[in-house]
Amino acid sequence: MDKHILVFGASTTYGAWDSEGGWVARLRKFLDEKTISSNYKRENLIYNLGVSGDKTEDVLKRFEPETKARLGRNNEIIVIFHVGINDTIFNEKLNTTEVSPEQFGKNFKLLIDKAKKYSKKIILVSYMPVDKRVDPMPWATGRSYKNEFVGEFDKVMASVSKNEGVRFIEVFKRFIDGDYSSLLADGVHMNDEGHKKLYELVRDYLLKEKII
Repeated sequence: MDKHILVFGASTTYGAWDSEGGWVARLRKFLDEKTISSNYKRENLIYNLGVSGDKTEDVLKRFEPETKARLGRNNEIIVIFHVGINDTIFNEKLNTTEVSPEQFGKNFKLLIDKAKKYSKKIILVSYMPVDKRVDPMPWATGRSYKNEFVGEFDKVMASVSKNEGVRFIEVFKRFIDGDYSSLLADGVHMNDEGHKKLYELVRDYLLKEKII
């Protein structure tokens, strides 16, 4: 059975700022090479559904129409969510995150409920830590990314995935104690090396679990 892999997310899913197109593009290249080497006997298609600036509520609105457009006749659907970093944004005027951890958890549960209609293989991928260059953001006055909130929301994502019986690839905890700033282009978006490391992490997990 051919596989259609749908990757939903924001700018880091889209691929900013990787000269090779981002971790999803790197995964597509790997899958395309597998298809070619199999003499086209098995087709593994990956769709990059990352939209810059999206939060979980934005993905909720577009999830079903995006998915229905890519179902095919006899394809296994695999859904990967790499969204949530924008939910963690701290707003000085509100003196809190723009999305509460409670609402974030509810949104992810709703996303998983929707995804279960189409797929038995749902994977949540968390996100890299951020650094001081985005506290505050140079491009958005009064708004910041802070690791205290990124870490808190990462725990919510892990908890929801466990409760809902879906897969979870931990990223934040893997890198928070290392030199993660060297993997970031501007404090929040990954550079080439960051995308390479995330690609390898996701690729190795998918291979280990025999998903691809």
